[in-house]
Amino acid sequence: MASKKNRAGRKKKSWKEMSPSAKVGTIVTAFVQLSLLVAAQRDISRRPAEFINGPKAAWRAASFVNFIGPMAYFIFGRKHTATGK
Repeated sequence: MASKKNRAGRKKKSWKEMSPSAKVGTIVTAFVQLSLLVAAQRDISRRPAEFINGPKAAWRAASFVNFIGPMAYFIFGRKHTATGK
């Protein structure tokens, strides 16, 4: 069986080989990513199209790009109203 390597050419560690702090970091990162995705999808669903820059479908697709997509939606995708929403 060939060993799997990452982009830097190092052997990838399995879950069992990871240190406890690396496992916690992975879980926290995954939680933050999933939270951003859910928040962006929920906001896109509830926000009227006239308050979104561009098509909703494009922002839905873009929000699936790790971290960058949801953050881009919250920064560039939403039109800010006079009330600050």
